[in-house]
Amino acid sequence: MASWNTCRAIERDPDKVSGAWVFRGTRVPVAALFENLKDGATVEQFLDWFPGVERWQAESVLDHERRDLQVSTA
Repeated sequence: MASWNTCRAIERDPDKVSGAWVFRGTRVPVAALFENLKDGATVEQFLDWFPGVERWQAESVLDHERRDLQVSTA
C-alpha cells in the first residue's frame, strides 16, 4: 500500500473533503484520478475536467503508485 505521506503533490486535512487525500491546493480527491482512468479517461481529459490539478501532480501520483506496486511485487 502506498505511503501517501511522502507524495508532495497531495495533502490530507480532516476539514477538507472529509479528510480524503486531495491534490495539494485543491478539493479534488486523488481517488477521482484513479476512478476516471479506470473508466477509460486519459490523463489529459482528467486535467481538462479538473483544471485545478496540474500535470506534475497527476504524474507524481501515478509515479508514486507505480513505484509502490513495483516494491510490493519484488
